[in-house]
Amino acid sequence: MGQWTQKTLTRKNWMAFTGLFLCFFLIIHLLGNLQLLLPDEQAHLQFNAYSHLLSGNIIIKIISWVLYASIVAHVIYAMIITLTNKRSSDIKYHYDRRGEVSKWYTRNMGLLGTVIFVFLVIHFRDFWYVYKFGSLPLDAQGNKDLYKLVVAVYSETWYVLVYVLCMVALCYHLLHGFFSAARTLGIYHPRYVKWVRVMGWIYSVGICAGFALIPVYVHFLK
Repeated sequence: MGQWTQKTLTRKNWMAFTGLFLCFFLIIHLLGNLQLLLPDEQAHLQFNAYSHLLSGNIIIKIISWVLYASIVAHVIYAMIITLTNKRSSDIKYHYDRRGEVSKWYTRNMGLLGTVIFVFLVIHFRDFWYVYKFGSLPLDAQGNKDLYKLVVAVYSETWYVLVYVLCMVALCYHLLHGFFSAARTLGIYHPRYVKWVRVMGWIYSVGICAGFALIPVYVHFLK
């Protein structure tokens, strides 16, 4: 029993650490993508130059590999923990009322995680893969014209709707992950619980609203 508990805690710690790294990455990624909200000509050249800088910087490449490893590890540990919890929940007692008091997004983290994973696959295919291995035209500065690709993709109404819905799923996923990581790392103390919850809501809603705004803005105003 002690060994099983230790394994569970280790998995949850890795989930927390990889999740926090991904949260930090989302901030950086959003700040870079907010350049798409600039006036058209400025956004065109500046966003392409930014993308070129990221693709050619060795430090950024190392961080990218850490990012990919974190995504894979986060998904694997999430699957293991979900399956472990499912097995342990097969034996339910009549006084177990956790389902009545837990949030719906907490009870459906597997579904939310699946939606986000599918979104990531599509997102990587439409942008990262095309940028790395496709034949994009060059802009006036000689950089790959990722901006035109972004505008073309976000011109599709269905894509924008799916993107926004996936950001809603991500928001709830981040909410649960933020509070869960705080508990795992021992900072969900009664003295700080209010601030942890406030910061969790501000971060989750702010990040996802920012990402959702970009395709909507590009669709209607570019």
